[in-house]
Amino acid sequence: MEILPFQMTPFFMNCYVIRDHGEALVIDPGEATDELKRSVDGFKVRAIVNTHCHCDHCGGNAGMAAYTGAELVCHKDDLPLLSIVEQQGAMFGFQCPSSPPPNRYLSEGDTVVVGKVTLNVLHTPGHAPGHIVLVGDGFVIAGDVLFAGSIGRTDLPGGSYEQLLESIRTKLLPLPDNTVVYSGHGPSTTIGIERRSNPFLVGL
Repeated sequence: MEILPFQMTPFFMNCYVIRDHGEALVIDPGEATDELKRSVDGFKVRAIVNTHCHCDHCGGNAGMAAYTGAELVCHKDDLPLLSIVEQQGAMFGFQCPSSPPPNRYLSEGDTVVVGKVTLNVLHTPGHAPGHIVLVGDGFVIAGDVLFAGSIGRTDLPGGSYEQLLESIRTKLLPLPDNTVVYSGHGPSTTIGIERRSNPFLVGL
């Protein structure tokens, strides 16, 4: 299994491609860059997954869906955000093409499979109403819930600081300390490091 990070958009967000046994999963394509497209050439792309539908995480949905023919999936509670991707981008001076609608929705307890890798879906609202994380064997694709030394912002529409902390407390902190956290912005970290040193998690 390979987890390939791609930093993109003016917001320096991390898109991830997971490749295993000839299949690939594209997670949070902020842009449909040539580099991202090349990373899946020769692979069967099982799905394009949005951890949430802020413009910097789904601005490349249309381009990658057209390039790969893969289904687009997200949580239903973020559909209102997905439907206004262009307007979101305009607010931040970032051009985003509109996204196609999801082919299906992901909910807590669902799984996403790529090759021989199975990822468990957890619903983690707070940064966005329909935010999800994907938990694999020894790692989690955390989107904008948890960062190295920080947490996701909650001042955007649909955000809630209390809800975000509850998502972290109940969904992420129970994971083993050596679980690698692949965040939507910034470097990777581990659950153990954040449990011990993240100032937002003191007392959780």
